[in-house]
Amino acid sequence: MSAPSQWPLPENGIRFLTPAFMLKKLSQHPLTQECYPTAMGFYPSADRHRMERNSHNDNLLIYCVDGRGHATTDDWRGAIGPGNILLLPQETPHRYEADPQEPWTIYWVHYRGASSTAFNQYLGVRNNDSPLIDAGISPQLVAHFRGLLAVHRTGYNTRAFINASNQLRHLLTHIALEIRRVRASNQDSFNLEAVQNLMLEHIGETLDLDTLAAAANLSKYHFSNKYKALTGYSPIKHFLNMKMEHACHLLDSSQLSVKAVAAALGYEDPLYFSRQFSRTIGLSPRAYRRSVRS
Repeated sequence: MSAPSQWPLPENGIRFLTPAFMLKKLSQHPLTQECYPTAMGFYPSADRHRMERNSHNDNLLIYCVDGRGHATTDDWRGAIGPGNILLLPQETPHRYEADPQEPWTIYWVHYRGASSTAFNQYLGVRNNDSPLIDAGISPQLVAHFRGLLAVHRTGYNTRAFINASNQLRHLLTHIALEIRRVRASNQDSFNLEAVQNLMLEHIGETLDLDTLAAAANLSKYHFSNKYKALTGYSPIKHFLNMKMEHACHLLDSSQLSVKAVAAALGYEDPLYFSRQFSRTIGLSPRAYRRSVRS
């Protein structure tokens, strides 16, 4: 394991290393071997905090919530500020330090596991990429870190570490959501939330690409590309998914017939609606209703 820094820990700081016997358990347990924490902590106003590693045998994620820091790898040099994440994959030589005038406050976690590289790539970081991620200041991320750090007062309880390992997986996937949220809010002349609200407001109607692109004040080409980059779906496909999601709600929460549900979503042909529903959900509308009510 890559040892944490020896920065003098204040009373309200946390630095916790997973002991060797627990690391062995976590690396072999089927519920944790894919991704598990090897060390974690919280450094408030970390004046004179610095670290340099030429050999780095696990992954390190640092979340800055206040102040500033600076970091260097073989391929990158930059500053880290509030809302930024520094993600240093395994085998990445690096150096980082708190800014002398505005020392950072950070949450951090070292982790390993068979899927750790996949998690790093899911967050958009590979070994030769920029290690800086903008996730914004998120109370939910802070809460996830706090939940993860709670394991340091459990007396090395195995079940608590299994829970912490899965909290770590949840933390990493939640960071991906926050990254997309920040990117969406930073898009020039494109308010993703406003477009999706428009879709929800017209869930019972037909919206074409021209209408959606006009709402975003973009050409169809640029709108489609930006929308897919932010959501993973084309706008029309995502609108269809929203319709089918709402169809599931109506089938579960009402006594409406399939024909009435189709009409409520703007489909004149209930057979066409049923085919779209089956293609998206994997069940016919009637089979879905039976499955959720059985």
